[in-house]
Amino acid sequence: MKLGVVGLPNVGKSTLFNAITNAGAQAANYPFCTIEPNTGVVAVPDDRLRVLDSMYHPKKVTPAAIEFVDIAGLVKGASRGEGLGNKFLSHIRECDAIVHVVRCFEDENIIHVDGSVDPARDMETINLELIFADMETVKKREDKAAKLIKTGEKKYGEEAAFAHRLYEHLESGKPARTFAVTEDEKEIMKDYFLLTSKPVIYAANIAEDAVSLPDEENPFVMEVKEAAKAEGAEVLVISAQIEEEIAQMEEEEKQEFLNDLGIGRSGLDRLVSACYDLLGLISFLTCGEDECRAWTITKGTKAPQAAGKIHTDFERGFIRAEIVPFETLRDLGSMTACKEKGLVRSEGKEYVMQDGDVTLFRFNV
Repeated sequence: MKLGVVGLPNVGKSTLFNAITNAGAQAANYPFCTIEPNTGVVAVPDDRLRVLDSMYHPKKVTPAAIEFVDIAGLVKGASRGEGLGNKFLSHIRECDAIVHVVRCFEDENIIHVDGSVDPARDMETINLELIFADMETVKKREDKAAKLIKTGEKKYGEEAAFAHRLYEHLESGKPARTFAVTEDEKEIMKDYFLLTSKPVIYAANIAEDAVSLPDEENPFVMEVKEAAKAEGAEVLVISAQIEEEIAQMEEEEKQEFLNDLGIGRSGLDRLVSACYDLLGLISFLTCGEDECRAWTITKGTKAPQAAGKIHTDFERGFIRAEIVPFETLRDLGSMTACKEKGLVRSEGKEYVMQDGDVTLFRFNV
């Protein structure tokens, strides 16, 4: 899973990226500090692995991982190549989802590219640039399909009509992800690789001293929520500065600090959870003396395809999956105890995997 972190220059994007990945991206107070995208792979927090570690004492514990890509600050005109825009847009195209960082803090020492803090305007600036780029893509596809209508194949007429409707939707200032499509049209649109068809989370980056303030009392945050609501998007309120401090702490110190702030979980934990939900992802678990590991799959994945995540041979020669829910294993303390009570299930090819399934795949090739 690859998440593109986008936003205007100087909104705290690279500061947030540094905090969640410890990758050390440059975070300077001027536009286009980030030119080539920085990437960082971060472990998905999963307390279940700690429990399995204490039960099995394996040689290694491997959490699921996601990749964050820090994409340079976009500006007005990016879709026409302003500020190296075309290059940046191509980086977004390679991501599965977008984390759109919006500045929700005042700081006279940090320049705002448009001269003032205005979250709704900033969100619109980025979104319109992505929409303009998509309009160009869709128009090309419409023109191409229109030329092929003369071949007599019905599909080209249908695609031209679809592309025309989609273009009008984009032209009205709405992202492709809010465009109603049939299953067949969904396949056509997937082939367009549109920027605004990607799911998005808005990260409202607030000042450090605003963390304990209820969202309702922060007009900047409410502005972001109102704008996001119009497109059915989720908002995560986060302080990049605090996340940067947390990143330097030991685990015990970090938890104490979070409890003192009254927020319980770090921004990274909340961001990963939100992104998992956004992309419809879950984790199943494998455990043993060699390794305890979390594997990421999409909701609805059947057992053989989940097995294929581990190795293609597992899927090819799939026989069955022996499964116990994590909570059952945790409560009984061992796989042996689960088996004695008849709580380890044998599931076949049609079984749909559930989050937290502790699994042993049986296969033969």
